[in-house]
Amino acid sequence: METRRITVLSAGLGVPSSSRLLADQLSAAATRQLEARGYQVAVDVVELRDLAVDIANNFVTGYAAPRLADVIAGVEASDGIIAVTPVFSASYSGLFKSFIDVLDPKSLDGKAVLLGATGGTDRHQMVLDYALRPLFSYLRTRITATGVFAGPQDWGTAEEGGASLADRIERAAGEFTRLLEGLQPGRKSAPLESLPFEQLLAGISGSR
Repeated sequence: METRRITVLSAGLGVPSSSRLLADQLSAAATRQLEARGYQVAVDVVELRDLAVDIANNFVTGYAAPRLADVIAGVEASDGIIAVTPVFSASYSGLFKSFIDVLDPKSLDGKAVLLGATGGTDRHQMVLDYALRPLFSYLRTRITATGVFAGPQDWGTAEEGGASLADRIERAAGEFTRLLEGLQPGRKSAPLESLPFEQLLAGISGSR
């Protein structure tokens, strides 16, 4: 059974966070649909607010702290990314963009991406197409046709809009699932194993 690795990036600042709530729902829907198609799914959820200091230090020093380095390696090794950010000043948050900036621009090439955003008014939903989509297009990712924006009215009962949000989540997750089927062009090759010098020397001696 093949495994699909998904990294979930949540740039929410509050606790609890509507961005994290949306990210969890998108992840759950994608996991359910992938498992229905016979895949095993490994999900790694990253709260970017926990890495804020490490991200800032990376800009100053040029080096990633161990925790940030592990997250970057996880993103590079993933098959797909679910990225959710709150909207600030009609765009993605500074924390979200700062994390993207510490990645190697080539590391996301070909990866499947599902975009989500949260905001205080529906007027912010265009951030999906006018800010997030161009960013990930520049990074040469494969983006689902459907992005999901969630405003305050989407977190109520079904009569207040919950069903509509659920429908959008399922549709976007279905598109994400289809991108993750088959050969994955964005999957990073496994690094070559580096053997200790003693083993290399023993191998050379034994071949004579």
